[in-house]
Order: sequence, then C-alpha cells, then structure tokens
Amino acid sequence: MQTEVRLARPGRFDTLANSLPDPSEGEARIRIRRIGICGTDIHAFHGRQPFFDYPRILGHELAAEIVALNGPSELNAGDLVTVEPYLNDPTSPSSQKGKTNSCESLRVLGVHLDGGMRPEINIPISKLHRAASASVDQLALVEMLCIGCHAVNRSQSNEADNALILGAGPIGLSALAFLQTRTKNIAVADLDEGRLQFCREAFSVDHTITVTPGKKMEPSLRDAFGGRLPDVIFDATGNRGSMLSTFEMSAHGGRVVFIGLFQGIVEFDDPNFHKKELTLMASRNAVSAEFKEVIQAMESGQINTDSWITHRLHLDEVPGRFQAIISAPTLRKAVIHLDD
Repeated sequence: MQTEVRLARPGRFDTLANSLPDPSEGEARIRIRRIGICGTDIHAFHGRQPFFDYPRILGHELAAEIVALNGPSELNAGDLVTVEPYLNDPTSPSSQKGKTNSCESLRVLGVHLDGGMRPEINIPISKLHRAASASVDQLALVEMLCIGCHAVNRSQSNEADNALILGAGPIGLSALAFLQTRTKNIAVADLDEGRLQFCREAFSVDHTITVTPGKKMEPSLRDAFGGRLPDVIFDATGNRGSMLSTFEMSAHGGRVVFIGLFQGIVEFDDPNFHKKELTLMASRNAVSAEFKEVIQAMESGQINTDSWITHRLHLDEVPGRFQAIISAPTLRKAVIHLDD
C-alpha cells in the first residue's frame, strides 16, 4: 500500500492508501522523486482548469527513477527519467501526422487521469526519457520547458524577428529560454516588477515592460523595437484581456502564439486581422522529440535553471501547505519532494 495525495474538490486535498498493480506489458514502474507544481495544478486547485474532473491525483511534471520494466527497452532499472505525461492513441489521425500532443483522445497525467502525487506509478515505457547527467531537480522542470520549446518551434521565429513575451511566469520563462536561441530582439512584459527583474538578471533581457492595466503598450513596444511592433507575440498569461490585446500589438504580417488558455471565447476585429494578415496559433503540450531537445539543452548548459526553483515541500505537506505556497508573492517555481 502507498499513500497518495488527491485533490478531492477545488481547494481541498485528502490522502488515501492504495495498492499499485504490477506494470502491464509495455509499462514501467517508476519511483517519483520530484514533482513540479505548474499552472494546471494551480488552476485545478482553484476550480478553473478546463477538461478536468474531481477527485484527481495531480502531478505531471515528474522526475523519477525506474523500479522495474515489463517489456524490451534500452532503459534499465535505476535510470533517472522524466515523464512525457501525454498519453495518446498511436492510431489516431493526429498521432499519425506526428501531432501526438493534440491527439483526438489525448489523456494527460494529472488532468484526465491520475498523476504523480504518490510514491510510485506505472507508465508506458515509450513515455520515459532518460537523463545522462541531469539532476532530479532539472528533470522535474523538463515538461514545463517543453511547453516553451514547443511554442517557439511552432512560431518559426528567426534572428530577424522582434519578439514579445506576455507573462514572465514559468511558462513565459520557458519560452524565453528557447526564444533566445532564435533571436536577440526580445521584450518581456508582465504586471510584476519582480518577475521582470529576474528576466533582466537571469536572462540578460534588455527590454522589459511593466504592464499597467488600461494603458496601451504600443509606445513601449516601439521604443524597444526601434519604432516597430513585434513580429511574433507569445501570450503565456492565460488572461483573456492580455490575449485579445495581441491582435492590436502585432506588426503587419505578424504571428501570435497562444500558450496559455482561458475558459471563454476569443474575439477579435476581423478587418484588422485581415489588414495585417496575421497568423494565430495555439500551442498545446509538446512532442516526444522536444523532451529530448530540452534534456540535451539542460545537460549541455544551454539552458540554466539553477535559480528557477524558489519553494520546496514534501508530498505529505501538500494538503497543509499547497495554498500558501502557490500564493507566495515570491513564487517562481515550486517543487514537491518524495525523498529526503
């Protein structure tokens, strides 16, 4: 029997004792070492997460150690791995086109089925990605970084682009980390000056913009980009007002990438949309190759996440401390430990 932490309803966790069956053929049993707390977990806690039912065991940003394998694999017991938490149907039309991240019957750990807030779970072997030298802390951040990596890959950004990131939370930072490999002409905007200071200090971002509700951002953008508007905008806020503002802020011929989402309808002025010939893209999850891309970037030193984790707690502290942790003004990234 193992003790699992479950989100019973919005705002309330409980614990339960449960047994774990042996892994089925093609599965591995893994021991969870770290769990990253992400926006999905926070939205679910507050009752604002789309495609979500209660009760649910949260946790999809997972660093783990392989305990046992039931099937042929290059992996071995004892390997440290991160988990690709998107369980797709390989026969679906989307999966067959390589879009496993948006499979018609996609199930995401911790969202559509129970996730990793428990000592051990069984996972398809194909969804495990081994680390050569990355630490368990780094591996707990891989899925988060994949979200940003995928969005940047979707955008096809290049060195000629002026790029704006709206929202300097963990997902915005993940996009920033990979966007800096494509272009140096980047501005980051956020309501929180502390987040912007981190962008300046940790990422050497030259142009940061403090968002003032009700105040147009266009003059600040033109100052940052030599009189021009951004060619590509990434919205990582999940805020309706922010997302709708991107159509006015984009340059002619620009691209808008929605990484965050909200429960509602996106509306925009069609004449302006056509006049500018804008391209609007949603970015959802990531594909398997991007997990390998992110791990390689971390292990090579291209992406440095040493200063990202600001808060830590043990799994058994989640029911009592989760709300305080996610409400902390200094929160950048919180990680749950399942070992000492």
